[in-house]
Amino acid sequence: MSAEEHPPSNPLIPKQSRTPYHISGKPEKQDLVDEYKGKNLDALRTPALIIDRAVFARNCAKMHEHAKAVGARFRAHVKSHKTPEGTRLQLLSNADETHSIVVSTVMEVCEVFRAGLMADGTVKDVLYGLPMAPNKIADLSALTDELSAVGASMRILIDHPDQVKVIEAWESTKANHRRWSVFVKVDCGSQYLAPVCTEQIRSRRAGLKPDTPAFAHLLSAVLSSSSIALYGFYTHAGHSYASTSFAEAANFLLDEVNAVNDAATLALSMIAKSPGMHHPREPFVLSVGATPTAHAATEELKNRVESGLNGVLELHAGNYPLLDLQQLNTGLITHRDIAQRVLATVISYYPGRGEDGSDEAMCDAGALAMSKDTGPRAGYGDVIGKPWRLSRVAQEHGILTMMSPASFELGPLQGDGALKLGDMVQIVGQHACLTLAGYPWYYVVDSDVSDGNVVVDVWVPWKGW
Repeated sequence: MSAEEHPPSNPLIPKQSRTPYHISGKPEKQDLVDEYKGKNLDALRTPALIIDRAVFARNCAKMHEHAKAVGARFRAHVKSHKTPEGTRLQLLSNADETHSIVVSTVMEVCEVFRAGLMADGTVKDVLYGLPMAPNKIADLSALTDELSAVGASMRILIDHPDQVKVIEAWESTKANHRRWSVFVKVDCGSQYLAPVCTEQIRSRRAGLKPDTPAFAHLLSAVLSSSSIALYGFYTHAGHSYASTSFAEAANFLLDEVNAVNDAATLALSMIAKSPGMHHPREPFVLSVGATPTAHAATEELKNRVESGLNGVLELHAGNYPLLDLQQLNTGLITHRDIAQRVLATVISYYPGRGEDGSDEAMCDAGALAMSKDTGPRAGYGDVIGKPWRLSRVAQEHGILTMMSPASFELGPLQGDGALKLGDMVQIVGQHACLTLAGYPWYYVVDSDVSDGNVVVDVWVPWKGW
């Protein structure tokens, strides 16, 4: 074992392990392409995850347009699909290009590197989007070196002063001292709540409010450390998923901007008053976004967003290429923008079994195929072209119930809307990110090439942490 994996004894540095990407087994993409390319969807084993590449690409281009409209850089979160193909589409669209990503796991960094996305210049800037666990510092240190060798930058997230101590303890063991590039995570979920936000949707994730003594203490530790270079401030309005209109989402976006800008203002004030603190070489990056707030980034908001910024604005989002029922409920997209769905088969039928005497059906997509995430609308998913909803799920099966015509949005209606044993249905779930996590590969269709019912590619996602 190298010293990198087992550093000298230090109470702040636990035993280290490396991400086993070299032995993380995945299906071979070419074998899957050879097996499935050219097949109609009705020839696939269900449940199956389907992605429409044309819609996915259009959504990526639209997001680039949103970032340009509001005068921001863009950083793409790749956690929803975890594939090299999807990452390329997120970064290089027909509207613009960017080279910055966010990841949620160390495995994703390893796989982006292994896929050659850094070596060919597609990815040049990576943010590990969770506060760093002390037992992963060796891995992230080694990855920082590997990325640097191909001209890419690695950044991490900090929201507690003890994380600064861990980094300093790690660097004290090194002959060549590094300054880690960090974003400080800012909480925009309470003080900065938009007026429409209710107590039930106040979110608490990572980060600290910038008007608190705890945040000032954290910032002082970051700015005083010789092992850290403060790159910027990062926030995510997860509670913006409760938006039901453009106006609500726009208010949440302004809340995000105000939160990170307040943090940057405090940092500049502290630097000005304390000569020993490190001055930034470049303006702070103010990174804001969630899929609903990013959809509200428009030219009309640009003047309100840019006014008085103490840094460079960056927009980030992750769900937007795929979309789902949660996003449909925001009112910011239509069902035609949703790029993913689950293909399932009706395996039984129960006339009159519903509470109101309506029919029910069973399909072979359950909790593992759809996830148990819910949203403002009822159930776990809605059927495309049929007024049916996935209302109950067990591990490997789900119960479809009939919907009222007023609730049906995934039109146009196919035939008379009835179901029978053996029918294949396409279900849009509540939350694409968790739905996709259940599948070893995705069947890719392209509605710009055909009617969207023929497999044109297969994407194999990265698995593990």
